[in-house]
Amino acid sequence: MIRLLYIGDVVGQPGRRALHQKLEHVIDREKIDFTVVNIENAAGGFGVTGAIMQELEELPINAYTSGNHIWDKKDFVDNFDSYPQVIRPANYPAGNPGKGKVIRSTAGGVHVAVIQVMGNVFMPPCDNPFYCIDRELTEIGDTRVILVDIHCEATSEKQAMGRHLDGRVSAVLGTHTHVPTADERILPNGTAFQTDVGMTGAYDSVIGFRPDEVLQRFTMNTPRKLEVAKRDVRLSGALIDIDDSTGRATAIVRISERLED
Repeated sequence: MIRLLYIGDVVGQPGRRALHQKLEHVIDREKIDFTVVNIENAAGGFGVTGAIMQELEELPINAYTSGNHIWDKKDFVDNFDSYPQVIRPANYPAGNPGKGKVIRSTAGGVHVAVIQVMGNVFMPPCDNPFYCIDRELTEIGDTRVILVDIHCEATSEKQAMGRHLDGRVSAVLGTHTHVPTADERILPNGTAFQTDVGMTGAYDSVIGFRPDEVLQRFTMNTPRKLEVAKRDVRLSGALIDIDDSTGRATAIVRISERLED
């Protein structure tokens, strides 16, 4: 049995502070074997930088997922291939830097595959994620422990991906909407699922940003630069127990750790 920890979208400096203050504590307390963190919003809510990657590499993180905002910081994109542990959605067009999956090992030698695809509903146009994930799964050999991040807006699309992969992967976890859902469960054929694992950042906010600025956008219908919120900071994600001999999940639990103000 191995224990996998997935941490949802890290939003700006408050999210990074939550990682530094809480991640190792959770890993030690829960006896985590493998940790994955979504970093697409780590730099002020939009993208990630090389300097932030240096900061995060001090932490016990095995792999990083991202999303549509991974392209927002040019200095990182220009050096994407220098970070083999960072993946982007596999269904972006060929020719983009980066890759859509990574296989790494736990300290005990168990191989873990992490794959990300992005949904099509209300998202930038990309290849069909259902066909894409089928192709990606044919390329991972005999690795049994497989985590899939489905990065998209629509809950229906995320849930459909869970059913599409039930029994073929260990876990399907949703990201992007920053709101944790209360539907974590083991699907009929042994795949752990949660529609969205939530964000790691300030919850006194609108999806991690200052409410007054977001309201200005909605009420005035004009662009406005968004600033990351700072209060009620939490580390959020999911903890999954997986039988490494079969790849089937046996338990999934929501994680939410609040920082002291």
